[in-house]
Amino acid sequence: MNIKIRKATIDDCPSIHKLVIELSIFEKEAHQVTITIEDLKRDGFSENSLFECFVALLEEKIVGMALFYPRYSTWKGPTFHLEDLIVQKEYTHQGIGTQLFKKFITYAYRQGAQRIEWAVLDWNENAIDFYKKSGAEILEDWRVVQMTRQQMNHYLNHNSESV
Repeated sequence: MNIKIRKATIDDCPSIHKLVIELSIFEKEAHQVTITIEDLKRDGFSENSLFECFVALLEEKIVGMALFYPRYSTWKGPTFHLEDLIVQKEYTHQGIGTQLFKKFITYAYRQGAQRIEWAVLDWNENAIDFYKKSGAEILEDWRVVQMTRQQMNHYLNHNSESV
């Protein structure tokens, strides 16, 4: 199998969006996806891009991606957050995810990242095993905390004295 890993381009956004949808279905959260192809184009391929992405191609067809962005740790300095690592279901267990993961790690390392990080669902045993085999540490004592735009709005409108 001849897999090619390369940096995503704006023309890849429809395929990236399709992979995002596939991942959301796998994670049983399809109803949560509100991002559009136009959002991906604007947010990833403008002058002030918010993310970067590698895509995996098999016979010129995009079958996987690793989407990530820079962060900063007050303890470690520059870091990268891997938002999504996905391979289309029919192409899993063929080493494509490993190649994408290695490309992301290589890129982050060369950029001077002091740490990389990502989240994994506690029921996704295949991913957990994959990450453990890579030597990554899964932190059991930290919890992911999120607030949607609607929740931010509610907080801001009901907690004016603390802003």
